Amino acid sequence: MRSLFFLSISMLIINCNSPVVDQNTFNPDVFRFNEKVQTRWSSFENLNGIKGAGGQENNGAKGHAYDQLPAGSELTLLDVNGPGMINRMWFTLRERSPYELRGLVLQFFWDQHETPAISVPFGDFFGIGLSQDLAFENALFASPEGRSFNSYLQMPFRSGARVVIKNEMTKDVDMLFFDINYQILDHWEEDFMYLHAYWHRDTATTMTKDFEILPLVEGRGRFLGTSISVQVNPIYEENWWGEGEVKMYLEDDSSYPTLVGTGTEDYIGTGWGQGQYIGRYQGCTRADSENKMYSFYRFHIPDPVYFHSKCRITIQQMGGDQKKKMQDLQAAGIPLIPVEVIGNKAKLHPLYEPGQTADLSDESIPGEPNSWVNYYRSDDVSAIAFFYLDQPGNNLGKLQPVSVRNYKL
Repeated sequence: MRSLFFLSISMLIINCNSPVVDQNTFNPDVFRFNEKVQTRWSSFENLNGIKGAGGQENNGAKGHAYDQLPAGSELTLLDVNGPGMINRMWFTLRERSPYELRGLVLQFFWDQHETPAISVPFGDFFGIGLSQDLAFENALFASPEGRSFNSYLQMPFRSGARVVIKNEMTKDVDMLFFDINYQILDHWEEDFMYLHAYWHRDTATTMTKDFEILPLVEGRGRFLGTSISVQVNPIYEENWWGEGEVKMYLEDDSSYPTLVGTGTEDYIGTGWGQGQYIGRYQGCTRADSENKMYSFYRFHIPDPVYFHSKCRITIQQMGGDQKKKMQDLQAAGIPLIPVEVIGNKAKLHPLYEPGQTADLSDESIPGEPNSWVNYYRSDDVSAIAFFYLDQPGNNLGKLQPVSVRNYKL
């Protein structure tokens, strides 16, 4: 069974739309029969995929393709016992704005655990972030024409799975379509792990304090990746917002991390700023300088990040622009803390001292008017972290209320 699980992941990687894929490469087991697995689909036409019980409404014709989700209500989409694995999910909605996608909540409970391993906004779960009606496909998610939500995240469970969708808006959802494709397994492998996800938003990050993509989580597991959204603070005008480095604190790391990147766009595989693009493992689903909204992702599939006891992941809240522009902002009283100047021949001049703010008008500070200055700033940041854990529950907090999720959307 272990080989089935990891072979499925490898095929997920191989079968992504990409010009580098050798179309003659195929799964050598695709034609083999596996008597240890049974296939089930859960939809409104057959909740939980009960054997021989599908499509009964309307005398076997199309009778229950969708359902309503009134304001303040919830629906259980899957509730099954025994070992199994969710392999794919598909949803579609009539209205798909960031407001609707943050107002709906998806929850996943493993092995009859009282608290959900996943409780996140609907759209963020599917890697949408602040994007809307975007056609895309990557290694884990897809929206072929921008009107649906597909997940290929594999989710093993040992003794049960329950999936719930909640409408925390004040408006009804009149048409919700879905299906959840899962397998019944004959047993649980001891090295299987449970999928978890955590979402959080800080509408005004604190300067010098790194935003937590994943707060400290305890257990043995694997960080799978993240989708981050930034609503850029207009007080910084057209300055670049994405100089922050991603840091990963593993095991007993305290003040300093084991893994550290070099910048925001660098983390998602590009450089010198970022526009909209879609890759298998990294991309930017929204790069909207006019409305100052960005959403981007990185999945650690070919470069796994394992942890043996603890993990915490952050991203610095840092931007940059030319020294003259930064001097003008500082003179206007805009809150910022200079970090460094990159002078002639790319020589780096550190400026940051905890508890102090360098005055960029000071003539002793190196650099020309067009030299680059990195600085701490404050923006509106949210992120979802996907990770596997060796236990069905986690120690993370509850999902923030809809008033926070939908603030200024």
